[in-house]
Amino acid sequence: MTTSTPPDDGARHAQKMAKKKAARDKIMATKEGEKGLIIVHTGAGKGKSSAGFGMILRCIAHEMPCAVVQFIKGAWSTGERTLIEGNFNHLCQFYAMGEGFTWETQDKARDIAAAQRGWEKAKELIRDARNRMVLLDEINIALRYDYLDIDEVVGFLKDEKPPMTHVVLTGRNAKEELIAIADLVTEMTLIKHPFRSGIKGQKGVEF
Repeated sequence: MTTSTPPDDGARHAQKMAKKKAARDKIMATKEGEKGLIIVHTGAGKGKSSAGFGMILRCIAHEMPCAVVQFIKGAWSTGERTLIEGNFNHLCQFYAMGEGFTWETQDKARDIAAAQRGWEKAKELIRDARNRMVLLDEINIALRYDYLDIDEVVGFLKDEKPPMTHVVLTGRNAKEELIAIADLVTEMTLIKHPFRSGIKGQKGVEF
């Protein structure tokens, strides 16, 4: 009586990956269209702005004109702002319109005025079809506190955003109306954070 020798691990792995590749190729063959996306990064976890700036750097690497409007962190000196303004201002316009978090300014009228200025600049940049991506950093915070009208923001993105322009909106507590019209929504989940262990924000990690 003879027994067949089972294929070794390498052969089994190759067969498994070949099947996965065939399935993936079949799916990819149906994906042909391109469009400007509405992208939302939200959730309590860290990384929402970082992910948005990662996309901006990709655009810069591809020499695609892009722009950033910061709605909250304008009073901060951040690494991403220093890098972009110092090296890539010919490709990326950068506008820091905020004056810090609401608990720092303690002036609602001032916060609303700053948010409105940021939104007017955002609309101007989005309307310019030369900008392939516009990052609206921390706009969800302005929307959460009703410093901006969610219906106006949603209506503008639906009706006036050029077809091939990507718009990225970051910040926790994204409004349901925004999530409903978005093409891509990612929720960052908080599992652990060094702040809870008494460690302050650090260069290269938070800013």
